[in-house]
Amino acid sequence: MPTRAPLRLDRRRFLALGAGSLAAIGAAPLAAGAQCRADTGPWIPSDEFLAALPRLMAAFAVPGLGIAVIEGGKPVWSRTLGVTHALTQAPVTAETLFENASLSKPVFAYLVLQLSDQGLIDLDRPLVQYRRPDYLSDSPWVALITARDVLRHSSGLPNWRTRPAQQTLTPAFKPGTRIGYSGEAFFWLQLVVETLTGESLDESMQARLFGPAGMTASSYGWDAALAARSVYGHRAHDRPGTGMPRQLLREQWSAAQPVAERWSKPLSAWKYNDAVRALPDVLASAPPGLVQWQGDIMANAAASLRTTLRDYATFMTLMMPRTTRAAWEIRETTRQAMLTPQLVLPGRWTDKGLGWNLEDTRSGPVFYHAGSNADILKNFALGDAARQRAIVLLTNGGSGNLLYRRIVRHASGHDLLGFDL
Repeated sequence: MPTRAPLRLDRRRFLALGAGSLAAIGAAPLAAGAQCRADTGPWIPSDEFLAALPRLMAAFAVPGLGIAVIEGGKPVWSRTLGVTHALTQAPVTAETLFENASLSKPVFAYLVLQLSDQGLIDLDRPLVQYRRPDYLSDSPWVALITARDVLRHSSGLPNWRTRPAQQTLTPAFKPGTRIGYSGEAFFWLQLVVETLTGESLDESMQARLFGPAGMTASSYGWDAALAARSVYGHRAHDRPGTGMPRQLLREQWSAAQPVAERWSKPLSAWKYNDAVRALPDVLASAPPGLVQWQGDIMANAAASLRTTLRDYATFMTLMMPRTTRAAWEIRETTRQAMLTPQLVLPGRWTDKGLGWNLEDTRSGPVFYHAGSNADILKNFALGDAARQRAIVLLTNGGSGNLLYRRIVRHASGHDLLGFDL
């Protein structure tokens, strides 16, 4: 097997690194004689804990929350609490759209694996053989990066460039030799998928996954209807400031919306070349510094997915083993590969699957991912495929990670050490 190496973390100014990249590195030992909740039943919070949640939300300045639980491979329980916007006090409901942030990545990974099963993409073929964006550097390592490297975060590319309009994209290490969380790599793979399908990201997702799975409220794109149903992000409880913080993706796409309307081409249908063509007009009207490059005004496989709580829970059911699978679903062997360590490196306490983080616990292996956009939205999803069990937590607060950690510990019994890194 390949060697292990320390986790490398990078950030871009507006897409904060999801805690999913801080892969959990173990479970805290249980008290003598204690039994982990992971072994005893569904991960549904107790009535007593639920009664205390409003107080915890207030303490961490998290206005809105959604929790969904999967048991037996099916959604069995959900709860929404709080409001979508601290000032308007609009309630969070089952129809509310959450900004999933890096929880977007496993969903996009599923699409890539669908294409792999269909023979449209080879996970081990260099991406430059499919598409080479003009912003890539001339590093020889660029030509080695594969879709597998992207999905297991071994591309060597940074998370996000700080000045994408001025900087080329270059790997920091030889692909396949280390782990380094990268949103940029996912965006490049998105462009490859665009080339292979001839469709925008959202068009491919709607046709190949969202429609067949019944995830009818989900989109990587943006329009007025999505805006009206979407949560707003809020500052962490310990961050100074008054009023609402900048809503970066919402504001960037709102700057591009007039161009989309003028073209009669919705943002969900935009491909990379559309964003390139629109950029001068958007820069001319947008506030200084809001938009830097074309990637800021189009769907983003790494971060822009919006779903209801119900839709993301539906996606989690696709990670569970079943005796029969629909023709549009990934093969059972592909699902297993998605949840199998892809690059085992000495010295690491965590592994990467294809789109998911993996951890061995006292109750067996689990898979998970977290998301954080602009440090004002925090989300988490955790699953135990062997027990066909999962929990999804979506929030609209910068301290949502402090809240969902408490919920995960209580509901599942898993105290992931990655929470404390």
